[in-house]
Amino acid sequence: MGILMTMLFVLQAAFGGAQQEAQTLGKIVQTAQHFAQHPIPADAASSDDDPSATEEPPSEGRVDPQKDEAPKVKGIYVTAYSAGGARMASLLDLVDRTELNAMVIDIKDDYGNITYKTDNPFLQEIGSPQPFIKDIHKLMETLEAHQIYPIARIVVFKDTILARKKKELSFLNPDGSVWHNGRNGKIGESFVNPYRREVWDYNVAVAVEAAKLGFKEIQFDYVRFPEGFEKRADTLTYTRTEDSRVDVVTEFVEYARKQLEPLGVRVSVDIFGYAASVPAAEGIGQDFLRISDAVHVICPMIYPSHYSTGWFNQKYPDKAPYATVKGAMEDTHKKLAPLGDATPIIRPWIQDFTASWLGKGQYIKYGAAEVSAQVQALKDSGIEEFLLWNASNRYSEGAQY
Repeated sequence: MGILMTMLFVLQAAFGGAQQEAQTLGKIVQTAQHFAQHPIPADAASSDDDPSATEEPPSEGRVDPQKDEAPKVKGIYVTAYSAGGARMASLLDLVDRTELNAMVIDIKDDYGNITYKTDNPFLQEIGSPQPFIKDIHKLMETLEAHQIYPIARIVVFKDTILARKKKELSFLNPDGSVWHNGRNGKIGESFVNPYRREVWDYNVAVAVEAAKLGFKEIQFDYVRFPEGFEKRADTLTYTRTEDSRVDVVTEFVEYARKQLEPLGVRVSVDIFGYAASVPAAEGIGQDFLRISDAVHVICPMIYPSHYSTGWFNQKYPDKAPYATVKGAMEDTHKKLAPLGDATPIIRPWIQDFTASWLGKGQYIKYGAAEVSAQVQALKDSGIEEFLLWNASNRYSEGAQY
């Protein structure tokens, strides 16, 4: 497709959320544009042309531990502040009154905070437990009382706290300082190194505790290297092996799933929606198909506001929520076709916020009608599950789920 992806999550972060970042898609979009303008020769066709010709067969041994127990998940994102604060009452009421039945709650947030006070000495030493959720056990009891399927969101490799606390686990500038993604003199966020097994074990330990607290699913986010990493990989100091970035990221996901198997929880991963439409994002280490093959649930982030002119034949994708989501799902099904019966549950993140930063004439105000259109596009694509994203947890009333 002669198309280009717009990612403006940096601006969205200003509104209170940073689940995905504009810079990453901005970098990778150049790759998409390149392939659109320079098609792959027929003798080197990708798996999108003939999936069985080049893709590895699906992995064995990945069994959904809740196949006969979990509901068809229709969930909302809930920050730790909301989960532990006054807003939780209105969110519970929303779920009670609608077909919504799940909450994705921050347990390790975008900065690296563990969002409740833990008694685990290892997590206390490595992490930074905060009382955002004042009583985690009471929260779990409340979710159970309201029959809400609990999903623990764990931000993995974007971890400013751990990067600063243990520099050796991060990426260092030539002067020995911890690299961060700040610009114009501003101190930004830092990542820890996916090559370090200590980082794997720390995040798995957080996940294990979440599972023991009663969360039914562990959702890993920021399972990748920093945006544009390929441009700085040779100037930063960090531990690495002969494995590629795609290999090490996929291996973490496989490792985490296997470590969590005895606890009977599902493992899901958030991934850029555009990744189903382009080749693997080698720079950040994400391969849509390989990660999907390693999880029980894959959660592509297909917000219409984050596709730019030309995607799915739409001049302004944000103004066409149905067509944009429908197109994204067509690409997703095509990308995952090689997995056959081993395809994981596809549970996309969809948009319940207004992208006013796109500029006049390029966006529309999102409300019940726009959310309903996205849900209908999913249904028409054979997708029964979804998650709603609103960084401030203010969700539209009256949407048809």
